[in-house]
Amino acid sequence: MRTRIKICGFTQVQQAVFAANLGVDAIGLVFYPPSPRHVSIGRAIEIVNALPAFVTVVALFVDEKESQIRQVLSQVAIDCIQFHGDESAQACGLYNKPYMKAIRMKAGLDIMNIAVQYQDASALLLDAYHPGIKGGSGNQFDWDLIPKKCSLPIVLAGGLHEGNAKQAIDTVKPYALDISSGVEAEKGVKDVAKMAAFIYAINKIDQRKAID
Repeated sequence: MRTRIKICGFTQVQQAVFAANLGVDAIGLVFYPPSPRHVSIGRAIEIVNALPAFVTVVALFVDEKESQIRQVLSQVAIDCIQFHGDESAQACGLYNKPYMKAIRMKAGLDIMNIAVQYQDASALLLDAYHPGIKGGSGNQFDWDLIPKKCSLPIVLAGGLHEGNAKQAIDTVKPYALDISSGVEAEKGVKDVAKMAAFIYAINKIDQRKAID
């Protein structure tokens, strides 16, 4: 199975288009004002309108008001929602959109039970836990906390970069990898060389797996 790639936290049009032309499967737009990767609705529209076909656009929210989420969805062509806070399954299912529920991983979490709670989700996105940051910390968590089998597809995030992509795929066997800080020059500004290297590395890993 091919490993899908999502790059999150775009703030600039040209960098999102560059990622799309490299073959990224999805781009993430952060609608969380405290984040350095936050985008306005106007900038999000610019980014989405510039993208070529067949690129999934994911909107990230953190415990956002329903009215604000609906405002974004009414103006920006969003394909999938990523809920990165403490949203309930009921809250996540209000918008008639595919969604991923992000889980900040720490010891003691029952991922199998969480997958049952969010059974209508398209995937669980597993990220590193940080007491003061709701994602985007750039930290890697203990991948042994992830069960070998899960009823939902697993999207792996947290501390990913070109150097550990193979280990991530071999260890977790995720449906997709989600990267942000690992391909940045600075927060909110992507490094085109790092994006190219990351996507190339994953494609090469998948090609070798297909041959084997």
